[in-house]
Amino acid sequence: MRRDLRYAHQLVEPLRVPAGEAIEVSRQFDPGYTDGLTSKSEASTRLAEFVSLLADYQERLAAENTFGVLLVLQGIDAAGKDSTIKHVMSGINPEGVTVHNFKPPSEEDLDHDFLWRYQRALPERGRIGIFNRSHYEEVLVVRVHPELLDAQRLPAAARSGGVWTRRYREINEWEHYLVENGIRVVKVFLNLSKAEQARRFIKRIDEPEKNWKFAPGDIRERERWDDYQQAFDAMLSHTSTEWAPWHVVPADHKWFARLATAAILLGTLAEIDPRYPDVDADTRTAMAAARAELMEEVARSETASGR
Repeated sequence: MRRDLRYAHQLVEPLRVPAGEAIEVSRQFDPGYTDGLTSKSEASTRLAEFVSLLADYQERLAAENTFGVLLVLQGIDAAGKDSTIKHVMSGINPEGVTVHNFKPPSEEDLDHDFLWRYQRALPERGRIGIFNRSHYEEVLVVRVHPELLDAQRLPAAARSGGVWTRRYREINEWEHYLVENGIRVVKVFLNLSKAEQARRFIKRIDEPEKNWKFAPGDIRERERWDDYQQAFDAMLSHTSTEWAPWHVVPADHKWFARLATAAILLGTLAEIDPRYPDVDADTRTAMAAARAELMEEVARSETASGR
Protein backbone atom coordinates (compact mmCIF):
# COMPACT_ATOMS: atom_id res chain seq x y z
CA MET A 1 0.00 0.00 0.00
CA ARG A 2 2.77 2.45 0.91
CA ARG A 3 4.53 1.74 -2.39
CA ASP A 4 1.31 2.46 -4.30
CA LEU A 5 0.75 5.69 -2.37
CA ARG A 6 4.31 6.83 -3.06
CA TYR A 7 3.83 6.16 -6.75
CA ALA A 8 0.50 8.01 -6.72
CA HIS A 9 2.16 11.03 -5.09
CA GLN A 10 5.00 11.03 -7.63
CA LEU A 11 2.49 10.80 -10.47
CA VAL A 12 0.37 13.66 -9.19
CA GLU A 13 2.95 16.23 -8.16
CA PRO A 14 3.87 17.52 -11.68
CA LEU A 15 0.17 17.97 -12.46
CA ARG A 16 -0.63 20.28 -9.56
CA VAL A 17 -1.19 23.99 -10.25
CA PRO A 18 0.63 26.06 -7.59
CA ALA A 19 -1.66 28.38 -5.66
CA GLY A 20 -1.64 31.95 -6.92
CA GLU A 21 0.53 31.24 -9.96
CA ALA A 22 -0.49 32.57 -13.38
CA ILE A 23 -0.31 29.71 -15.85
CA GLU A 24 -0.79 29.10 -19.56
CA VAL A 25 -2.02 25.56 -20.11
CA SER A 26 -0.95 25.23 -23.74
CA ARG A 27 2.61 26.28 -22.91
CA GLN A 28 3.13 24.57 -19.55
CA PHE A 29 1.16 21.32 -19.77
CA ASP A 30 1.49 18.67 -22.49
CA PRO A 31 -1.86 16.91 -23.16
CA GLY A 32 0.08 13.88 -24.41
CA TYR A 33 2.25 13.48 -21.28
CA THR A 34 2.26 9.97 -19.74
CA ASP A 35 4.97 10.18 -17.05
CA GLY A 36 7.13 7.79 -19.06
CA LEU A 37 4.48 5.08 -19.27
CA THR A 38 4.24 3.63 -22.77
CA SER A 39 2.07 0.60 -22.13
CA LYS A 40 -1.70 0.80 -21.78
CA SER A 41 -1.64 -2.60 -20.08
CA GLU A 42 0.84 -1.38 -17.46
CA ALA A 43 -1.35 1.63 -16.77
CA SER A 44 -4.39 -0.67 -16.45
CA THR A 45 -2.55 -2.79 -13.89
CA ARG A 46 -1.63 0.31 -11.90
CA LEU A 47 -5.20 1.59 -12.16
CA ALA A 48 -6.57 -1.70 -10.79
CA GLU A 49 -4.27 -1.33 -7.77
CA PHE A 50 -5.45 2.24 -7.21
CA VAL A 51 -9.12 1.27 -7.57
CA SER A 52 -8.67 -1.44 -4.93
CA LEU A 53 -7.18 1.12 -2.53
CA LEU A 54 -9.95 3.61 -3.33
CA ALA A 55 -12.57 0.99 -2.46
CA ASP A 56 -10.91 0.38 0.91
CA TYR A 57 -10.66 4.09 1.68
CA GLN A 58 -14.27 4.69 0.61
CA GLU A 59 -15.51 1.99 2.99
CA ARG A 60 -13.59 3.58 5.86
CA LEU A 61 -14.80 7.05 4.83
CA ALA A 62 -18.40 5.83 5.10
CA ALA A 63 -17.78 4.10 8.44
CA GLU A 64 -16.11 7.14 10.00
CA ASN A 65 -18.82 9.45 8.62
CA THR A 66 -16.87 12.65 9.33
CA PHE A 67 -15.49 13.79 5.97
CA GLY A 68 -16.99 13.99 2.51
CA VAL A 69 -15.11 14.30 -0.79
CA LEU A 70 -16.14 16.33 -3.83
CA LEU A 71 -14.41 15.44 -7.10
CA VAL A 72 -14.75 18.23 -9.68
CA LEU A 73 -14.13 17.24 -13.30
CA GLN A 74 -13.76 19.91 -15.96
CA GLY A 75 -12.63 19.70 -19.56
CA ILE A 76 -13.60 20.65 -23.05
CA ASP A 77 -16.03 18.49 -25.07
CA ALA A 78 -14.72 14.92 -25.63
CA ALA A 79 -12.07 15.27 -22.92
CA GLY A 80 -13.23 11.95 -21.44
CA LYS A 81 -15.06 12.96 -18.26
CA ASP A 82 -17.68 10.18 -18.44
CA SER A 83 -15.20 7.39 -19.14
CA THR A 84 -12.87 8.66 -16.42
CA ILE A 85 -15.67 8.42 -13.87
CA LYS A 86 -16.65 4.96 -15.12
CA HIS A 87 -13.15 3.50 -14.79
CA VAL A 88 -11.89 5.28 -11.67
CA MET A 89 -15.01 4.52 -9.65
CA SER A 90 -15.44 0.98 -11.03
CA GLY A 91 -14.60 -0.83 -7.80
CA ILE A 92 -16.32 1.48 -5.33
CA ASN A 93 -19.62 0.68 -3.61
CA PRO A 94 -22.25 2.60 -5.64
CA GLU A 95 -24.06 3.50 -2.42
CA GLY A 96 -21.07 5.60 -1.43
CA VAL A 97 -20.89 7.71 -4.60
CA THR A 98 -23.15 10.30 -6.22
CA VAL A 99 -22.56 11.75 -9.70
CA HIS A 100 -24.13 15.00 -10.87
CA ASN A 101 -23.98 15.99 -14.53
CA PHE A 102 -25.08 19.61 -14.61
CA LYS A 103 -27.17 20.69 -17.58
CA PRO A 104 -28.11 24.30 -18.45
CA PRO A 105 -29.77 25.93 -15.43
CA SER A 106 -33.53 25.63 -14.97
CA GLU A 107 -35.85 28.53 -14.22
CA GLU A 108 -35.69 27.57 -10.54
CA ASP A 109 -31.88 27.63 -10.69
CA LEU A 110 -31.92 31.05 -12.32
CA ASP A 111 -34.09 32.39 -9.49
CA HIS A 112 -31.16 31.84 -7.12
CA ASP A 113 -27.50 32.79 -6.89
CA PHE A 114 -25.13 30.99 -9.26
CA LEU A 115 -23.78 28.61 -6.61
CA TRP A 116 -27.20 27.55 -5.28
CA ARG A 117 -27.74 24.42 -7.36
CA TYR A 118 -24.20 23.20 -6.72
CA GLN A 119 -24.56 23.66 -2.96
CA ARG A 120 -27.69 21.49 -3.06
CA ALA A 121 -25.79 18.67 -4.78
CA LEU A 122 -22.86 18.42 -2.35
CA PRO A 123 -21.99 14.99 -0.94
CA GLU A 124 -22.94 14.08 2.60
CA ARG A 125 -20.31 13.14 5.15
CA GLY A 126 -19.01 9.67 4.44
CA ARG A 127 -19.66 9.89 0.70
CA ILE A 128 -17.85 10.83 -2.49
CA GLY A 129 -19.65 13.26 -4.79
CA ILE A 130 -18.64 13.87 -8.39
CA PHE A 131 -19.47 16.97 -10.39
CA ASN A 132 -19.25 16.12 -14.11
CA ARG A 133 -18.92 19.73 -15.10
CA SER A 134 -19.51 22.00 -12.16
CA HIS A 135 -19.77 25.49 -10.73
CA TYR A 136 -16.77 26.32 -12.93
CA GLU A 137 -19.07 26.44 -15.93
CA GLU A 138 -20.08 29.82 -14.49
CA VAL A 139 -16.63 31.20 -15.33
CA LEU A 140 -16.08 29.13 -18.48
CA VAL A 141 -19.16 28.74 -20.71
CA VAL A 142 -20.70 31.90 -19.28
CA ARG A 143 -17.45 33.81 -19.84
CA VAL A 144 -17.16 32.60 -23.44
CA HIS A 145 -20.88 33.36 -23.93
CA PRO A 146 -21.47 36.44 -21.73
CA GLU A 147 -25.00 36.75 -23.10
CA LEU A 148 -25.87 33.92 -20.70
CA LEU A 149 -25.49 36.43 -17.87
CA ASP A 150 -28.71 38.05 -19.09
CA ALA A 151 -30.70 34.96 -18.11
CA GLN A 152 -29.29 35.13 -14.58
CA ARG A 153 -31.13 38.40 -13.95
CA LEU A 154 -28.29 39.88 -11.92
CA PRO A 155 -28.56 43.38 -10.45
CA ALA A 156 -26.59 46.01 -12.33
CA ALA A 157 -23.89 46.20 -9.63
CA ALA A 158 -23.18 42.48 -9.98
CA ARG A 159 -22.63 42.84 -13.74
CA SER A 160 -20.40 45.87 -13.60
CA GLY A 161 -16.64 45.61 -14.15
CA GLY A 162 -14.80 42.73 -12.57
CA VAL A 163 -17.58 40.14 -12.67
CA TRP A 164 -15.16 37.27 -13.34
CA THR A 165 -12.67 38.33 -10.69
CA ARG A 166 -15.53 38.55 -8.24
CA ARG A 167 -16.77 35.08 -9.16
CA TYR A 168 -13.30 33.58 -8.75
CA ARG A 169 -13.18 35.07 -5.25
CA GLU A 170 -16.66 33.80 -4.39
CA ILE A 171 -15.82 30.28 -5.62
CA ASN A 172 -12.57 30.25 -3.64
CA GLU A 173 -14.33 31.38 -0.48
CA TRP A 174 -17.11 28.82 -0.95
CA GLU A 175 -14.64 25.98 -1.42
CA HIS A 176 -12.66 27.17 1.62
CA TYR A 177 -15.86 27.03 3.64
CA LEU A 178 -16.53 23.48 2.43
CA VAL A 179 -13.01 22.27 3.29
CA GLU A 180 -13.15 23.85 6.74
CA ASN A 181 -16.41 21.99 7.34
CA GLY A 182 -15.09 18.59 6.33
CA ILE A 183 -15.87 18.43 2.59
CA ARG A 184 -12.56 18.01 0.76
CA VAL A 185 -12.55 19.47 -2.77
CA VAL A 186 -10.53 17.61 -5.45
CA LYS A 187 -10.30 19.44 -8.79
CA VAL A 188 -9.24 17.81 -12.06
CA PHE A 189 -8.96 19.59 -15.39
CA LEU A 190 -8.72 17.14 -18.29
CA ASN A 191 -6.36 18.78 -20.76
CA LEU A 192 -7.21 17.66 -24.32
CA SER A 193 -5.43 18.79 -27.49
CA LYS A 194 -7.38 20.21 -30.40
CA ALA A 195 -6.13 17.45 -32.73
CA GLU A 196 -7.27 14.69 -30.35
CA GLN A 197 -10.66 16.33 -29.93
CA ALA A 198 -11.05 16.25 -33.72
CA ARG A 199 -10.21 12.54 -33.78
CA ARG A 200 -12.77 11.80 -31.06
CA PHE A 201 -15.45 13.81 -32.84
CA ILE A 202 -14.78 11.86 -36.05
CA LYS A 203 -15.25 8.61 -34.11
CA ARG A 204 -18.57 9.86 -32.78
CA ILE A 205 -19.69 10.58 -36.33
CA ASP A 206 -18.32 7.39 -37.94
CA GLU A 207 -19.36 4.83 -35.32
CA PRO A 208 -23.16 4.42 -35.07
CA GLU A 209 -23.05 3.36 -31.41
CA LYS A 210 -21.36 6.69 -30.60
CA ASN A 211 -23.62 8.93 -32.70
CA TRP A 212 -25.65 9.84 -29.64
CA LYS A 213 -22.61 11.54 -28.12
CA PHE A 214 -22.34 14.03 -30.99
CA ALA A 215 -24.32 17.25 -31.31
CA PRO A 216 -23.97 19.89 -34.07
CA GLY A 217 -23.37 22.45 -31.34
CA ASP A 218 -20.11 20.69 -30.50
CA ILE A 219 -18.57 21.96 -33.73
CA ARG A 220 -19.80 25.50 -33.11
CA GLU A 221 -18.20 25.44 -29.68
CA ARG A 222 -14.99 24.09 -31.22
CA GLU A 223 -14.80 27.31 -33.23
CA ARG A 224 -14.37 29.10 -29.90
CA TRP A 225 -11.36 26.94 -28.99
CA ASP A 226 -9.01 29.87 -28.32
CA ASP A 227 -11.63 31.64 -26.19
CA TYR A 228 -12.04 28.53 -24.06
CA GLN A 229 -8.27 28.15 -23.65
CA GLN A 230 -8.06 31.70 -22.35
CA ALA A 231 -10.95 31.01 -19.96
CA PHE A 232 -9.23 27.83 -18.75
CA ASP A 233 -5.99 29.73 -18.14
CA ALA A 234 -7.78 32.38 -16.11
CA MET A 235 -9.80 29.84 -14.13
CA LEU A 236 -6.77 27.74 -13.20
CA SER A 237 -4.65 30.80 -12.38
CA HIS A 238 -7.26 32.36 -10.09
CA THR A 239 -8.85 29.35 -8.38
CA SER A 240 -6.01 26.94 -7.59
CA THR A 241 -5.68 27.40 -3.84
CA GLU A 242 -3.84 25.75 -0.98
CA TRP A 243 -7.11 24.25 0.27
CA ALA A 244 -8.45 23.20 -3.16
CA PRO A 245 -5.69 23.03 -5.79
CA TRP A 246 -6.28 22.27 -9.45
CA HIS A 247 -4.57 19.38 -11.21
CA VAL A 248 -4.08 19.55 -14.97
CA VAL A 249 -4.40 15.95 -16.18
CA PRO A 250 -3.15 15.11 -19.70
CA ALA A 251 -6.16 13.69 -21.55
CA ASP A 252 -4.94 12.72 -25.03
CA HIS A 253 -4.43 9.18 -23.71
CA LYS A 254 -7.56 8.12 -21.85
CA TRP A 255 -5.71 5.35 -20.02
CA PHE A 256 -3.30 7.86 -18.50
CA ALA A 257 -6.04 10.36 -17.63
CA ARG A 258 -7.86 7.64 -15.69
CA LEU A 259 -4.71 6.59 -13.86
CA ALA A 260 -3.79 10.16 -12.94
CA THR A 261 -7.31 11.03 -11.76
CA ALA A 262 -7.39 7.92 -9.58
CA ALA A 263 -3.99 8.90 -8.12
CA ILE A 264 -5.24 12.41 -7.29
CA LEU A 265 -8.37 11.10 -5.55
CA LEU A 266 -6.34 8.44 -3.75
CA GLY A 267 -3.92 11.06 -2.45
CA THR A 268 -6.77 13.07 -0.92
CA LEU A 269 -8.30 10.02 0.77
CA ALA A 270 -4.87 9.05 2.11
CA GLU A 271 -4.51 12.52 3.61
CA ILE A 272 -7.91 12.18 5.30
CA ASP A 273 -6.94 8.66 6.42
CA PRO A 274 -10.43 7.70 7.62
CA ARG A 275 -10.63 5.06 10.35
CA TYR A 276 -13.19 2.52 11.42
CA PRO A 277 -14.82 3.81 14.63
CA ASP A 278 -13.85 2.24 17.94
CA VAL A 279 -16.71 0.87 20.04
CA ASP A 280 -17.04 1.65 23.74
CA ALA A 281 -16.71 -0.86 26.60
CA ASP A 282 -20.47 -1.36 26.99
CA THR A 283 -20.85 -2.17 23.31
CA ARG A 284 -17.94 -4.63 23.44
CA THR A 285 -19.59 -6.39 26.40
CA ALA A 286 -22.86 -6.60 24.49
CA MET A 287 -21.02 -7.93 21.42
CA ALA A 288 -19.33 -10.65 23.48
CA ALA A 289 -22.67 -11.74 24.94
CA ALA A 290 -24.27 -11.75 21.49
CA ARG A 291 -21.39 -13.83 20.11
CA ALA A 292 -21.72 -16.41 22.87
CA GLU A 293 -25.45 -16.67 22.23
CA LEU A 294 -24.93 -17.06 18.48
CA MET A 295 -22.24 -19.69 18.99
CA GLU A 296 -24.62 -21.73 21.15
CA GLU A 297 -27.28 -21.47 18.45
CA VAL A 298 -24.82 -22.64 15.78
CA ALA A 299 -23.73 -25.55 17.98
CA ARG A 300 -27.33 -26.69 18.56
CA SER A 301 -28.03 -26.44 14.83
CA GLU A 302 -24.96 -28.51 13.93
CA THR A 303 -25.86 -31.15 16.57
CA ALA A 304 -29.40 -31.44 15.24
CA SER A 305 -28.17 -31.80 11.68
CA GLY A 306 -25.48 -34.31 12.59
CA ARG A 307 -22.64 -32.15 11.35
